[in-house]
Amino acid sequence: MGGVPLRVVSYNIHTQRDDTAALAEVVRAAQPDVVIVQEGPRRFRWRRKCAALAESFGLVVAAGGLPALGNLLLTSMRVRVHATSCQRFPLTPGRHLRGAAFAECSVRGSTRFVVAGTHLSTDPAERPAQAVLFREEVEAARWPVLVGADLNEGPGGAAWRTIADGLVDTAVAADRADRLTYSCANPSRRIDALFVDPRVTVVDYDVVDTPNTRRASDHFPVLVDLLLPAAD
Repeated sequence: MGGVPLRVVSYNIHTQRDDTAALAEVVRAAQPDVVIVQEGPRRFRWRRKCAALAESFGLVVAAGGLPALGNLLLTSMRVRVHATSCQRFPLTPGRHLRGAAFAECSVRGSTRFVVAGTHLSTDPAERPAQAVLFREEVEAARWPVLVGADLNEGPGGAAWRTIADGLVDTAVAADRADRLTYSCANPSRRIDALFVDPRVTVVDYDVVDTPNTRRASDHFPVLVDLLLPAAD
C-alpha cells in the first residue's frame, strides 16, 4: 500500500477540567503526528497555556488558541507547518463564540495537506450556518484536507452532512461507525469525527476507551492512521 503514514487524533479535551495527567498520558500513548483539539485554551494567558498543553503531549503548537476560539492544532516535529489561519463564526446573542483553525503542512515524502479543526454550536439552529462557513474555508484549500470536529450532532444532521459532503468519514471507511464518542460517562452518540480527502487512505480507526480516557475528558479521542499521497 503506497503513501506516507500519518497518525491523527481529534479530541475535545473539555477545557482541561478533568484529570490533566491522564489527558497527557492518553495523547502520549497514542504517539500522534497531529492532534486536532477542541475546547483548548482560549482565555487569559492562552499562548502560555497552549504551549504547556503541547509540551505535556510531547508536541508543538501549530495554530489556533484564542484566535480560533479554543480550536487548537498540535504537531510532532515530524510535521512541517507552512501556513496557518483561524476563523470565527458570527456571534449569536447569548451563545458561545465558535471558530476553526487551519494549518497547511507536510511530512517528508508527502504532498502538502491541510489540517482543519472546528467545534460547532450545541444549538441546532446555529450549527448549519456555521458548517457552511467552515466548509467554504475547507473547499478553498489547495491541498488534501483532514478535518477533525466536534459537531455536536450525529451522522445525518444538516451540519454533519455539509461538512462530510465529498469527504471520507474515517469511521465508516474503517467499518467502525458504531463506535460512540460521547459521553465518557454514558456513551450514546457519535458526535466527534475525522473526515479526509478521498485521496487520503484510511488505514485504521479507533475511539480510544480506556480508564485514562474516561478520566481525561467527557469525550473519547478519535485516533486514525492514514496514508497521505506521496509527493510528485
